[in-house]
This record gives sequence, structure tokens and C-alpha cells, in this order.
Amino acid sequence: MQTHEIRKRFLDHFVNAGHTEVPSASVILDDPNLLFVNAGMVQFVPYFLGQQTPPWNRATSVQKCIRTPDIDEVGITTRHNTFFQMAGNFSFGDYFKKGAIEFAWTLLTNPQDQGGYGFDPERLWATVYLDDDEAIALWQEVAGLPLDRIQRRGMADNYWSMGIPGPCGPSSEIYYDRGPEYGVEGGPEANEDRYIEIWNLVFMQNERGQGTSKEDFEILGPLPRKNIDTGMGVERVACLLQDVDNVYETDLLRPVIDLVAGLAPRGYGQGNHDDDVRYRIIADHSRTAAIIIGDGVSPGNEGRGYVLRRLLRRIIRAAKLLGVDQPVMSELMTTVRDAMAPSYPELATDFDRIHRIAVAEETAFNRTLASGSRLFDEAARATKASGASVLSGSDAFTLHDTYGFPLELTLEMAAESGLSVDEEGFRGLMAEQRRRAKADAAARKQAHSDLSAYRDLVDAGPTEFTGFNELTSEAKILGIFVDGQRVPVVSHDARQDRVELILDRTPFYAESGGQIADEGAITGAGASSAAKAAVTDVQKIAKTLWAHRVNVESGEFVEGDTIVAAVDPRWRHGATQGHSGTHMVHAALRQVLGPNAVQAGSLNRPGYLRFDFNWQGALNDDQRTQIEEVTNEAVEADFEVHSFTTGLEKAKAMGAMALFGENYPDEVRVVEIGGPFSLELCGGTHVRSSAQIGPVTILGESSVGSGVRRVEAYVGLDSFRHLAKERALMAGLASSLKVPSEEVPARVANLVERLRAAEKELDRMRLANARAAAANAAAGAEVLGKVRVVAQRMAGGMSAADLRTLVGDVRGKLGSDPAVVALIAEGDNDTVPFVVAVNPAAQDLGLRANDLVKPFGAPVNGRGGGKADLAQGSGKGAAGIDAALAALRAELGRS
Repeated sequence: MQTHEIRKRFLDHFVNAGHTEVPSASVILDDPNLLFVNAGMVQFVPYFLGQQTPPWNRATSVQKCIRTPDIDEVGITTRHNTFFQMAGNFSFGDYFKKGAIEFAWTLLTNPQDQGGYGFDPERLWATVYLDDDEAIALWQEVAGLPLDRIQRRGMADNYWSMGIPGPCGPSSEIYYDRGPEYGVEGGPEANEDRYIEIWNLVFMQNERGQGTSKEDFEILGPLPRKNIDTGMGVERVACLLQDVDNVYETDLLRPVIDLVAGLAPRGYGQGNHDDDVRYRIIADHSRTAAIIIGDGVSPGNEGRGYVLRRLLRRIIRAAKLLGVDQPVMSELMTTVRDAMAPSYPELATDFDRIHRIAVAEETAFNRTLASGSRLFDEAARATKASGASVLSGSDAFTLHDTYGFPLELTLEMAAESGLSVDEEGFRGLMAEQRRRAKADAAARKQAHSDLSAYRDLVDAGPTEFTGFNELTSEAKILGIFVDGQRVPVVSHDARQDRVELILDRTPFYAESGGQIADEGAITGAGASSAAKAAVTDVQKIAKTLWAHRVNVESGEFVEGDTIVAAVDPRWRHGATQGHSGTHMVHAALRQVLGPNAVQAGSLNRPGYLRFDFNWQGALNDDQRTQIEEVTNEAVEADFEVHSFTTGLEKAKAMGAMALFGENYPDEVRVVEIGGPFSLELCGGTHVRSSAQIGPVTILGESSVGSGVRRVEAYVGLDSFRHLAKERALMAGLASSLKVPSEEVPARVANLVERLRAAEKELDRMRLANARAAAANAAAGAEVLGKVRVVAQRMAGGMSAADLRTLVGDVRGKLGSDPAVVALIAEGDNDTVPFVVAVNPAAQDLGLRANDLVKPFGAPVNGRGGGKADLAQGSGKGAAGIDAALAALRAELGRS
């Protein structure tokens, strides 16, 4: 049975049983505890926590999930993936243990011609929590499982929570016995390779407190209502139904393995465990990378971008270790698309962007590999020169941490060079890094925000937003909150750390979609007309309530009062200019650069906008000019701005642009500017026609991460003011240079060229003088023991490169006798560069430049390093230069 069919049967089974099918959420959700969605229940967390009332009592989904804590273990075990599909059914206060067990057992054991999976009931086992006698009785009653195929296990295995305060409960896991060829008998307790877990039923009935592990937390009491959360591993079920040895050989991953096997000199499944692991890494990571890119992530140096970059680089490294020297990413992404698109059609519709990002990272990493190889060569030469045969753990760790070299690649290169590697030292440094990372993650992890105080208001219905049609609305105060606690009244003289007013309707735009919140005022009406508050921020609670952050300036506000909410019209006008300008710049970018220039984020406020987009490489001057011209031509055309609400799929079919990683409801708002010029899904406020945006001036374009660029611009009066300043600056330059404005660029370029020529001449003269001084120093070299020594302070302003040049000159003039040259100077920016050189004859006496540079640098608060013949460093304490020279002489005197 193909994986797509397994998914379909699961969803059909539960839809037929009265569940609402809920589409998979993006793997990126706004949750402070999650880098990626890692479980099927994550998108339902607000319902389990009681923060929101679910729109249905029963739901089912197949959720895209990513787990990356143990990336290094992928492929070593045969049942774990970084990306996996978690099929689940959920009950919110509806059925409980009996229903969950009945639904799972029926789907697993019903014959395939009746819509089930057709598993042999005699090969299924169940585990339950230690004291869950009810679950044991139900397994016997519903499934007919004998007691000897039901095992009790502790909290670590059969008690579920999110790892933070919140809902929790005992669980019951279903296992399939793969047979004696996979290990000893005795059930899941005896061997989880033979008995493989395929489904986990969580009976969510309690609330947990703080704790430090899976077993160390307090049970605070029962939840208001009991819920069901289950998760069936689609990949594991596919492995069993397709009768393959492991999850990497199912129909969705095996095509990638076969592709690579056609390129590599060594095949898959030929008895080489290390090679098989590499094949599995490539198969697993290729699919995960495509999913992550598809949901809007680009490679970067932190967070999700770092994880994506690491996955892509592990693919490339694994391929090289298999002997594949040619680029592979293009074919890998194509193969993943073909395998996965029936379930995730966005991988096909967005393939050009996914392909471009993955291939660009491969190209960049191949350059990095070349740099890392040079570092390895230097480390190998230094190791051999010292007489050792073991590359240090610190060198191996530097290669891994800085250049992404896995230990296996370093081991292979070391073996080719006749060296081994200090693996224990490397693993010790890796363990230390992991400890730091876990400590950082634990420090960031937190309980979900407590929104229970707002629960009654959330359940009562959403705030009505009137701001598309008016700037002033009469409204009723539904709730008043001070520091998150509901209060009946708030007054001007009360402590106001954080005062929020919840209204039944409002014209204030709440911050979202890159547009910051409106500012304005809320005033009392009727008897409370003396009350006035300044609105400083507006945020959404549970995506439905508008919370107005206010400073109460006079009077008091009482829950139930009628008030008048008024947006500052100048603020709103500037905000609409910025937001509409963002749409215009986006459209211009795509017109100039093509459809791969896709939005990656934005921010707009009155008079200003910034727009992030996926793109490789900086824009040139012509492209920037074109983007600005296309934008302003559209402004001048005075396009009508039209908004309407329609179905999500219909909007996409119309070509409306959506933000990657954003979850949209079934009904969406579309903003159209000039017909086909700009069509985007957007809930923000906009001008009525494009001419109201005013001039758009692009301030600059820069990088904000690998594959992501940022354009910043002024609009409206802010744009005009900026241009006026630029004009005044140009007029001032023209006056100073006594040329017409149009000749200023050429005159400035001429002056810059003349200045550069003068600086080069000064550098030449300075270096010539320094060489003369160095020659004199060589002639007057002192003798310490058996070594001729030149240790001298050079003229100020010299760089380390200058000193290296001089050291070479002096060393050459000292002939073949043992000689040491040490030069130091006061450099630019308060630095103190220093260089030490040791000729071959002095090295034969046991002197090493990389040893001498340490006492030389200490008095100037400097550090340095290098090789036996040449070492250098830099310090910050110029007052210690004389002491540094004395320390070097003393060290040489002792040798």
C-alpha cells in the first residue's frame, strides 16, 4: 500500500466517523517553545489549554512534523526521520478512552478491501500507564487483547505532556510484532526494534506543573474536560505495509536512494553500514529540506535557517563520502518533488524557488569545503612537522564547527594523509557544545502564555473591526485588564503597568501582517465623558479579540461603558501609504527580477517600509533604479485599490500572492492594486488609489541572511523630505566644488582617485623608510647565545602585513646563521601588531616562532599563533611594547 493511500484511508476513516478534516499547519508556527512543529497536536494547543473554544468536537489531520535534536543519529537507527507525517484524531470533550481505542483498532485491523490497513490482530501489542486499569480493561473488551500482550510502563514511556506546564495524561501505545528475525520476544519492554510503535493514544485528563524531566513534575489536578490526542506514524505504517526493512526504503524515500546509487561508485545495501547510513541521510534530509524551504525558510546562521543549512550540507557531505563528486541537489529536489507532490502539491507549484535555494546552498558549500580542505592541509602539515601522527581533537572540532566538516570526513582525509584523529577529544568538545546548546534552549523554553483570563471574552465572539470603513466608532467596553488580570474599573490615578481595554467593535488596526498598530484615543461617552486614554498599541488575543494598550489620561473607564474609539487620521494615512507602498515594491521586484523574488517578511509604518525577499546576491544599480521607476510609474498611474473577500483556493487560483509559512483561513481578504499589477492576500489597511502613496524613494538594499535581501524605502512626505535633504546636500557639494550639480559625481570621483594615489605614495614612502630602518637593524643584530636577534619597535601606523614584509627582508639579510627576527609597532585603531620569524638554522636549535610569539604578545595584552617559521598576533596595550621586546630577549637568552 502506497503512503498516499495510507494517508487517505486514515482521513477517510475518521471523517466517516464524524471528524472534521483539518489541513496540516505549516511546520513554522508562532510558538516560543518550538523551532518547528514536532507533533500532530501542536496546532490544536490553544484548544487543549482552554485558551480558545474549538469549532468542532472531533478533528483529524495528517500533520507535517520535523524533529531535529538528534540529526547526527539519522540513518544509524532505521525507524527515525527528521521529517515525518503524524496522522491524528482529536476529541475535545467528546469521546474518551473507549472511543479512541475503538477507532484505532478498527482502522488497523479491518481488511484492506473494507478501507482498513489489514494488520493481523495477533501481532499487535499495547502498552498502558502503570495504574491505568481502565485502559487495560478496554483493550480486553474492545480489541480482545489478552493480558499477556498488554504491558504496563512508567511515566517516561506512557505519560504524555508538552514538557512545560499545561495539559497532560496517561497514554497507550500500539506496537506491531515484526517477528523473531528482528529480535527477542517479550513485547515492547524487551525489544523495540522487533516490536515497533505505530500509534500513541494520549488520554489528556490532567494539568501538570513545573518540572525538569519527563518524570519530574507535579500533577496539579484534572482538566475541566477530558480530551483525546493520538498520533499514528505514517512512515512506520508504510514500512510495515510495504514489507520493507526500514522507513528509508518506503515508496517516498527509496527513489532518492536509488537516484544516488546510480551516481555513486558504491551501492546501497551491499554490507557497508557506513555507506548505508550516508544513503539514508541523503534520503531523509532531502525530503526535510524541501518541506522546510517550501514553508518559507532560507538557509542562514541561526534558528530555522541554521537547521536547514545543516541538513543541506550533510546531504552534500554524505554524497561526497559516497564518492559522488558532481552536484546532486538539483536531481535530489526533483526526485523529492515527484515522490511527495501527490500529498503536498505546493512542492510542485513552488518548485522553482525550492530548487533555486537548495542548488545555491550546494554551490556555496562546495566553496566552503574547498576552504575547509585548505585548513585541514595546514593542520595536517603542522601535526607532521611536530612529529605527531594524531590530528588534535580541537583541529577536528574547528573543522566541524567552522566549516561543517563531519568527523567521518576528517577521519577519511586524515587517513589519506597518514594520520589518525583524536576522536575522544573531538567528542568531548562536541559534548560541551551540546551542553551549552541545551542550557540555552532550556533557558528560552517557557510555559504558554496564560490567556485563561480572556477565555470568557474569546468564547463570546470576536471583536468587530470597523477600521476599513471608518476611523471613529462607538463601542462598548467588554473587559478591562491590568497586567493580564481582569478588573471592573481603571482610573487615571491607578497604577498603570499594563492597561488593556477589550471592545466589542473598534476602528483600530491590530498589529499583524507587517503593519504596526494604529495610534489614537479612546474617550468616554455620556456620563463618563471625562474619561480619556491614549492608545499606544493594539494586539490580538487568540487572533479574535483586539486588546487596546492604553495610558489613562483622565477620568475612569468601567466595564460595560460606552466609549468612542478614534484613530489618529494622520497616523492612519501614513500607515496606509506605507502598507500600500509595500505591495507596490513587491510587485515591482517581481516585474524586474522575476517570480522567484518572493516575500520573506515586511514592516511598514507611517512614511516608511521595509521588504524582505528571497534572492541570491546583491542587486545592481540598474536593478535598483528599475524597481524604483516601476514603483513610481504605478503610483503616477493612480491605480484603483480594490479589496474583496473570497475563498482561499479561489484567491490562489486568481494568482493572489500569499506569505510563505503563514496560515490562512478558508475565507481570505484580497487586495488588488491596478488589476494584474498587484494581487495579494492581505488583512491590512490601504490607500484608495495608488497616487495617494506619494513618491517612493528606495533608501538601500542589503542582506539580512543567506538568500534573503532587504529593501527599505520612504513614502509620501517622508520621501519628499528625504529627497529635499539629498538635493540640499548636492547643492552644497556643487557650491564647494564650484561645478554644476550634474558634474559633481565626476569631480568627486576624480578627487577620490587623487586621494587614493596620494595614500599609495605615502604607503610606499613609509614602507621604504621602514625597510631602510630594518636594514640598519639587521646590520646591528645582537647575539644572544648562539642566535643572532633583531627585536625592534617599528614606526607607528604599520599593519601586520607591513611587518611580515619587513620580517622577510631582515631575515634574508641575516644569512644562514641561526637568526630570530621580531618586529612590533603601534598600528591603526589602537592595535599593536607583532610578527616573529625564525630561520631554518634557528629551528634546528629548537626555536619555534609559534612558541616565541606567546611571551612576545603577553605584555601588550595580545595573542598570536602561527607556524614554526613565522607567527604573528595583535594586542591592545601599546604601553607594553618595550616590555614585550625585553620578554622576547629574556626568552631567547634562556634557550
